[in-house]
Amino acid sequence: MPLAGESKTGLVERYRIHAKDTGSPEVQVALLSERIAYLNEHFREYRKDHASRRGLLLMVGKRRRLLEYLKRRYPERYRQLIDRLGIRK
Repeated sequence: MPLAGESKTGLVERYRIHAKDTGSPEVQVALLSERIAYLNEHFREYRKDHASRRGLLLMVGKRRRLLEYLKRRYPERYRQLIDRLGIRK
């Protein structure tokens, strides 16, 4: 399920780098994290929804690749992002 418009706009506002930023790695990771959290809740109720589980795994992989890119190119922005999102160690 895609994110609601207000929810998505709020996430973009919080994680953007500059005024017109909608596609920076930080914004993309924040949006993916929100969708991943939603799907995790979905699977608590619908354990046998394997089609959606595949989508979840694809999202987790994409988020991981984006985080690796950030870590490699902009280590300080990476650290700030994982602290703000509360992911990783």
